[in-house]
Amino acid sequence: MIKTIGLLARKPGWTHEQFMKHWVEVHAPLAHAVPGLRRYVQNHIRDERTRADIEALQVEIDGVAELWFDDRAALKAAARTPEMQALHADGAIFIGRIRSYVVEEMTIIG
Repeated sequence: MIKTIGLLARKPGWTHEQFMKHWVEVHAPLAHAVPGLRRYVQNHIRDERTRADIEALQVEIDGVAELWFDDRAALKAAARTPEMQALHADGAIFIGRIRSYVVEEMTIIG
């Protein structure tokens, strides 16, 4: 399995509540149509946890998205589909800033 993780921040002029409503009610259903997408997870920010002994990164985000695929080939194939292009086009409506990573999970506990 391989996945992408996206740190998402809303567009200027959008409230956090508007961002969340669109992300859940409009954007999420589009993910169901993406070929090869095995899992889609929306991580909704509820609170911030800080530590006194480590400086916090200066980044404000509204959510973290995870898209899971069987492998890099499936990710690349999905990226070329009209369904993924529709998902990205919708993202451009409400996401103002994004930082995405392709990661491979290494489970330590679980």
